[in-house]
Amino acid sequence: MTAKVPLKETALNAERIARIGREVHAVCPEFDADSFVTSVMADLPRLELSARIARTSEGLHAHLPVTGPDALDILLRSLPPTPEAAGVTNDFGLHLYSPHSTYVSRYLRTAEHLDQALAALARMTGYFSAELPVRHFLADFPDETMKAIDAWTRDEDFRVRRLASEAIRPLLPWAPRIQLPARAGLPVLENLCDDAHLYVRTSVANHLGDIASTQPDLVLATLQRWKESGRLTGEQFAFLARNALSNLLKEGWPPAYAILGYAHDTPITLTPLALERTELRDGDTLNFSAALTATTTAPVHVMIVITATGHNGRPREKVSFLRRATAKPGQELRLAKAHPLRSTARWRVSPGSYSLALQVNGRRFPSVAFTVLDT
Repeated sequence: MTAKVPLKETALNAERIARIGREVHAVCPEFDADSFVTSVMADLPRLELSARIARTSEGLHAHLPVTGPDALDILLRSLPPTPEAAGVTNDFGLHLYSPHSTYVSRYLRTAEHLDQALAALARMTGYFSAELPVRHFLADFPDETMKAIDAWTRDEDFRVRRLASEAIRPLLPWAPRIQLPARAGLPVLENLCDDAHLYVRTSVANHLGDIASTQPDLVLATLQRWKESGRLTGEQFAFLARNALSNLLKEGWPPAYAILGYAHDTPITLTPLALERTELRDGDTLNFSAALTATTTAPVHVMIVITATGHNGRPREKVSFLRRATAKPGQELRLAKAHPLRSTARWRVSPGSYSLALQVNGRRFPSVAFTVLDT
């Protein structure tokens, strides 16, 4: 098996630091690209990703012959004419350009340069998503930054519109928390909820999911209002609601299922779960099956629930989606899967006793036990 290369090694490495140097030197001959590369690479190998980004921005600051708006102008001119010309093949961008927006938040986060700095982040976000640097501006200049974010919701570039939602997410992963009420972003989401681009709508759903962690009723009311207004219909609404309410669906919260059209008390029965094997190891496949029957035609939303006992003696659960379907009277709906049983960054498969259950429209049905053996 080929060893996985850590993200930090592909995100910012010697080749990419050299490319930054070449691109900056091309628009500013006074920039000593060789010295920049040498100084940054002296530290880079021992640093983790966030520190590599910071160190590269420090190197730019130390070697650019000017500071302030003049330095910002050089960085902006050093960018290829479009993200596509830079080699960006996804919506998120290239880590190659993460030091550029970090430079803006570190060295131009002042009242004097605020408008220029925020405009630069909107430009740079197409090369590498700039939500983390924006959060530093929110901490120091909340009102002015929120005004810029409101304008971004109407930008012609979908990546800038997505930045408006992502930058103010209450629980943005790997990011500092912002001192704003969880609901502060709702006016922004109002502008973006029916955006033409999936990348933007996905951010709206994730943002709502963050709010739902503390204010589920507020999110439910917001989704209901959007649905009743006709702005979101059909699969577009279902996608947004499913993702926004993802954790609440896993928890079996009846109102989350109801807004998606799944009745918590749907008259259904489920045959006992059958396991192909009851003794497995990390990396094996958990094969299971059951049959669902209903007395009336009813939509069903089925989850898999795997439960284990954690080191603290309390149960820990991994809940994942199995299928959505319409159950019809007199017809068995087969529920089966070859489920990979393997450790992930968020779920470790350790030796011990486990159980498997199915959750239908939020209702947990009887579980079946299995054992994970030591490898």
